[in-house]
Amino acid sequence: MNRFRLRRAIALAALPLVLAGQADAQDFPPKKPVMMVVGFAPGGAADAAARLVARKLGENIGQNVIVDNRAGAGGNIAHQQVANGPADGSMLLFGSIGPLTIAPHVMKVPYDPFKDLAAVSGGVNFPNVLVVHQGLGVKTLADFVALSKKKPGSIDFASTGAGSASHLAGELFNQRAGIDMVHVPYKGGAPALQDLLGGRIASYFSAPPTALPHIEAGKLIPLATTGPTRPAYMPNIPTVAESGYPGFEALNWYAFVAPGKTPASLLDRWNTEIVKVLNDPGVKDALNKHGLTPQPTSRAELTSFMQKEDTKWSAIVRARKITAE
Repeated sequence: MNRFRLRRAIALAALPLVLAGQADAQDFPPKKPVMMVVGFAPGGAADAAARLVARKLGENIGQNVIVDNRAGAGGNIAHQQVANGPADGSMLLFGSIGPLTIAPHVMKVPYDPFKDLAAVSGGVNFPNVLVVHQGLGVKTLADFVALSKKKPGSIDFASTGAGSASHLAGELFNQRAGIDMVHVPYKGGAPALQDLLGGRIASYFSAPPTALPHIEAGKLIPLATTGPTRPAYMPNIPTVAESGYPGFEALNWYAFVAPGKTPASLLDRWNTEIVKVLNDPGVKDALNKHGLTPQPTSRAELTSFMQKEDTKWSAIVRARKITAE
């Protein structure tokens, strides 16, 4: 075969790959409505943030972006659904710290967050706030710890599921404070808060957006927040760190991921669109009013962040001997 024929054969062999890449890039926005899956019930922080972003995304790309709440198993049901979902750019997951970096160390999950899901962009982050119902009779974090030590194994705390951020925040506090709170998992922030308001549960490391209205109404007592500094919307509530537990930090975060086999060209397009939305002044203001801090990132930055979180929380899981409930 002469050189001309060899070059022609190579070019023809490569053509399908080139055309496939072009098709991937051109298939945006998807021709069908986009599903943005959320692993928790409507009414919580994840749902609020997802709906704000989905609405603006839909406006920008000219296609419906529908929030699909798939609550259960601490968000793992939703993550499994997307891991097995269509890799054509029509499905996104507003993934959370629990299923992405904690649950795989707590239980057997039918997906690998770093293989079956693909990083798109960071989403939002926020601290938790430890709240208790009025009938518990405590006003400060010191009071709460004293009561827990007086009645070991009798004070419970709610979470959004085994292996969730609120679960690990409670376990981390158990470790640091030397107490023995009992974990009670729920299918989302809204039902957990409902039982707390009804006095059926003692405490909850809640997302601020769901707890703040009840704090302001005097129905719940806030004891401490779990971030490195006091949130601007809760300036009078001390952090756990400044309440006698220096270095304590348990931030909650959500990030956008997609089915793992989604072509890189589509992931890049979604990254561009999501970062644009998260940097939009109106969206930023709306998220801030919900107590959420936008966290737009590149795909590589999100992957690196997830790996660091995976290392941090897997160590806590081992130290506390945490298993699925």
